[in-house]
Amino acid sequence: MEIGIVGLPNVGKSTLFNALTSANAQASNYPFTTIEPNVGIVPVPDLRLQRLTEIFKPKKTTPASVRFVDIAGLVKGASSGEGLGNKFLSHIREVDAILMVVRLFKDSNVTHVMGGVDPERDISVIETELILADLASLEKQKEKLFGKAKSGDKESREALESLEAVKAVLDSGRPARSCEINPKVLASFSLLTSKPVLFVGNTDEVPDPVLVAKLDELAKKRGARALTLCSKIESEISQLNPEERETFLSEMGIKTTGLERVIVAAYEILGLCSYFTAGEDEVRAWTIPVGARAPQAAGVIHSDFEKGFIRAEVYSFKDIAAHLKESVLREKGLIRSEGKDYVVKDGDVCFFKFSN
Repeated sequence: MEIGIVGLPNVGKSTLFNALTSANAQASNYPFTTIEPNVGIVPVPDLRLQRLTEIFKPKKTTPASVRFVDIAGLVKGASSGEGLGNKFLSHIREVDAILMVVRLFKDSNVTHVMGGVDPERDISVIETELILADLASLEKQKEKLFGKAKSGDKESREALESLEAVKAVLDSGRPARSCEINPKVLASFSLLTSKPVLFVGNTDEVPDPVLVAKLDELAKKRGARALTLCSKIESEISQLNPEERETFLSEMGIKTTGLERVIVAAYEILGLCSYFTAGEDEVRAWTIPVGARAPQAAGVIHSDFEKGFIRAEVYSFKDIAAHLKESVLREKGLIRSEGKDYVVKDGDVCFFKFSN
């Protein structure tokens, strides 16, 4: 899973990236500090994985991971080449979801390129540039489809009809993801605004409730998720060892870190969940789409597992956490044998059998 961190310059993207990844990307008070995208791979925090490790005592524990990409700040006119323009947009095309950082903090020492703090204006600027880039992309695709459709190609005619439907949505100022067409058809156009978006408000240490409420309202209007955090505090948390971190969170009254909340929200907007494999050699978490059937889940481990899938032995994390031994689960009939149609659930522990 790859998440692109985007926003206007000087909204705290690189500071947030550093907090989420414990990296050291340059963060300065001028636009375009980030030229080439910074990349950080972060393990997904999952208490269930820790518990499975305690139970199985494996040689190795491997969490699922998220790849964060800190993309250069976008400015008005990016779709026509302003700022880093097309380079910025090309980086966004490669990610699975967009984390849009919106400035909700007031600091006279950090210049706001658009003036004062105004989340509605800032979001509108970014969305407009992404929509304009998508419209330009559709025009190019339309030219290619038109000739084929005119010659009588049925698939091209249908694709052209879908393209026009998406274009009408974009022309109205709405993102492509709000277009009610087949999701696979929409995905085939590879549009920036078809990607799921998570709005993250970067607040002062004491958040302004008016600005927080405004961001929530703006996200709801767009059918999106929003959360708020203070990247300065998250940066401090990321530098602490586990014991210091626990004490700090308790003293600050913080139940979960920004990283944990961002990843949970990202899983939700992308429709993802986790299953586990567990044994003496390794305990590991695997990320799959919600609704994936057993062969597809096995294929995440290795394509041969999907091709030669025979069956899966499955039990729930809750059952192993309660009974501690697989032998007890077998005695109680809690380990099931599932076939090709089984939909793997979040928290399942699976062992796949396949033929070479």
